[in-house]
This record gives sequence, C-alpha cells and structure tokens, in this order.
Amino acid sequence: MLDITHEEWLRRAKALDLVGAHHIDGVDEGGGEATFAAVSPRDGQVLTQVADGGAEEVDVAVAAARRAFDSGPWPRLAPADRGRILLRIADLLEEHREELALTVSLEMGKPITDAYEIELRAVISTFRWYGQLADKLTDESPHTAPDALALVTREPTGVVGAVVPWNFPLTLAGWKVAPALAAGCTVVLKPSENSPLSALLLGRLATEAGLPPGVLNVVNGKGPVAGRALGLHPDVDVLAFTGSTAVGRHFLHYAADSNLKRVWLELGGKSPNIIFPDAPDLEKAAATAAWGIFFNQGEMCTAPSRLLVHSSIAGQVTDAIVARARELIVGDPLDPATEMGAMAGGRHLDRVLGHIETGLEEGARLRVGGGRTLAETGGSFLRPTVFDHVRPGMRLAREEIFGPVLSVLTFDDLDEAVRVANDTEYGLAAGLWTSDLSTAHQVARTLRAGTVWVNCYEEGDLTVPFGGMKQSGNGRDKSAHAIEKYTELKTTWIQL
Repeated sequence: MLDITHEEWLRRAKALDLVGAHHIDGVDEGGGEATFAAVSPRDGQVLTQVADGGAEEVDVAVAAARRAFDSGPWPRLAPADRGRILLRIADLLEEHREELALTVSLEMGKPITDAYEIELRAVISTFRWYGQLADKLTDESPHTAPDALALVTREPTGVVGAVVPWNFPLTLAGWKVAPALAAGCTVVLKPSENSPLSALLLGRLATEAGLPPGVLNVVNGKGPVAGRALGLHPDVDVLAFTGSTAVGRHFLHYAADSNLKRVWLELGGKSPNIIFPDAPDLEKAAATAAWGIFFNQGEMCTAPSRLLVHSSIAGQVTDAIVARARELIVGDPLDPATEMGAMAGGRHLDRVLGHIETGLEEGARLRVGGGRTLAETGGSFLRPTVFDHVRPGMRLAREEIFGPVLSVLTFDDLDEAVRVANDTEYGLAAGLWTSDLSTAHQVARTLRAGTVWVNCYEEGDLTVPFGGMKQSGNGRDKSAHAIEKYTELKTTWIQL
C-alpha cells in the first residue's frame, strides 16, 4: 500500500474531479435534465450530480454499440491487436490507480486500503489477463469423412449489455467487459446508481487507451428504468448481470419479452463455511471465518455468512470470532487504519438492521454487535455482528443479508454438516476445513456450490472460473470459460 496518510487522502478527496456524465460513443454525454445525487456513505454528503439515464439514453448507447459491432473495426481487428488495447487499458488503470481507488472508497464505503490493494489489483489483472488471452483462442477442425472439411469457429455474439452492482464496482465490471471485448463484442455497461463514478472513469480510460468509439459505452441510471430498458432492448444480444436473485428473475423475463437474448446471471449466496474438529489450524480457521464475513462490510455474494462448526469445538471457534469482531477497526473509509468501512448507504443499513432484529425475534443469541455506530459522522456504519444458537430454519440462516452478520450453526457428524450446508436455495460458494483428504474430497463433491475452498476462503486467480449453481445463477466469469458467454459457435461444412 502507498504510504499515504488519512489527512492526505482527505485532501485528495476534496480535489477529486468527479464527472457524472454518461460515456457514449467515445465521448461524455450529459444526457437530459434528469440527474440524481451520488451520495457518499462515509458521511452522507453529495459527491456530485450524475446524469440519470432512461430508455432514450440506453437507445443511444445501444445504437452506438450496434454500429461499432456491425460496421466498426473492433470485431474485425486481429485478436492480437484487440489484446494490445486491453493491455493498454490495464496500464492506464494502473496509472490512475489512486484516483480510481479513492473514487470507489468514496462512492460505496470500501476502506481505501482494500480499494487500492484488492479492488484495483483485481480489475487491472483482469484486463491484463484477457489482453494476453485474446490471440490464444483457437477454433476446431473435427475429423470427418475424407471428402469433407468441417470447421467450428467462435464468433463474437454482438452487443453485450452488462449490469453490475456496487460492492465491487470495478472488479465485477472488468469480469464482464474484458472477456466480452477480447471476444470482439461491443458493450453497454450500466453500473449501479450507488457506484457510477468509478465505472465512468473506466469508460473514459478505455477510450483513451484506443478503444474505438461505441465499443464500450457507460450509461447511468436506476435499475427499474435504465436496467429494464437494456434488458428489453432488441439490439442487445447478450445480457450479463451480477446482483440479487430477485432482479435476475426480471432479466429473464425481459429476455423472454424481447428478443430471447442470452442472459448470464451471477446472483446471491448464503455460503456455508464448515469447520470440522480435525481442521489443521483452528486458530486460522476462526480468523479466516471472521475475515470472510467482515471483509468489504460483509457486502459479498460469496461471504461465508453461515458458519457450520462441529459442536465439540463450537464454543472455542465462536469465542475467537467474537473477540476478533470486538477489536475490528470500524471507521472512515479514507483512513488507512480502517478495517471495515461504511455500508453502502442508509437504505441498505436499515435493511441489514432489519435482518438483525428478525434474528433476535427468532431466538438466535446475539454475541457481539447488532447496531449502528459512528452515527455522528452522518455515515452508514454497522458494528460487526455475530449470532450463535442459530437453527437451519431461521431466516437469519436462509436469507442473504449482505452485511457483516455471521450466523453460527452446529453439527455433530459429516452427513449433518453436508445436509445443512446444502439446505439453501443458493449455490455460489462454500468452504470446509479438515485434515482428512478423504473428507475434503467427499464433502467438496457433495456440496452444491460453484466454488469450494478447502482450508482457505476467497482464494483463487483468473485461471479458474467463478459462478454459481441453483438460484445463484448460471454461466461463469473469469478464466477462458468466460469467453463462452460472449461467442457463438458456427459450423462450416465444406464438401471436397
């Protein structure tokens, strides 16, 4: 991390030039008179006014993307040339890393240390990885009869609509934009209205890097208006969405009601983290469980929000997590010492507090936290919260809270652990801790989750795919498999 003090980050925040215009066809567009305020959850203050796009602005952006795909140079460039521009985008993101991290921290409350070291590292790596992959994708020539030649080629699908949330505004945008661009598609990106500013800066830097006009367009707006218009648009060929399961259902309806566009969904989670009594390091397991639920204020679709711990060690593990929660530094996101920043606004804070109240009404025991803090700042801060005596049927253990709230459940044997872990409508991720190789393989195979971590949590890199099962969605981000979402397979049969 750069050696920048709290005072210096505050000074730089005041000097930041935040632009809230759409970025369409390679230029900033103010749109109409409608705007909305970008409010920082760290203090409740307005950062700037943002152009509030609707169906008209989405039409303009999609038309630009359509022209760029149908008659522009991007899909027709040599893959190596596309890759070089993606690498240039990565270089510019690196050059503007401090500005981007500061923007993310201001608009959604992420601690500046995490924004700089984790969020920006991830998005830079994403564009670099797909830039390097662009010219390494291969087609097929299956063995057929001797008097024929068969070719199976991958072709870019067309115009991609990407709708991304506020918890990782740049990382999740990169996971969709970079592989779509590498495949030769054009993109209309709609960021969350809670985090539009970093995405707009990404769009401007991509144009500066040499991306042709119309290839990447960024349109602001509310989900029920701009997001709906993008989902229903007949000239959008693919829709990639990360967000709640409820909104994901809307996008499936939009596709059915329009042009049957492909819809790829990365949705919610209620991930189990199972600690067996033979875990190789109980202290590490407890520390990782605490980090996993409190990282990014618990605003993580993969957050290990259900801790399943063997009854023989439940007290020891829970006590360690409670102790860590009590010492965690909750504070100004712009303070490098802060470990947990602000929730993403007052409405979201109230929603999480409602889940906590429900947990108390259901009879779970509150061990630590449970209320807001630092209210005098005007920000949306919540204390790290741990419940034990949680039963599998409680809403606390079934509904995605999307906050720093841990539910501790106990089990007595392996079969019970797996049964409780899988007893959820979600299937995004899971973790397990054991020293027994057979247990690790057996449980990993039976857990219905897109990612299973063994003796760790939230580990991985861009070489492995990411996505969910059940109501956590479909398709995969990251890795070469992400290219599959943005390409069509074409068979050409040549009779010799």
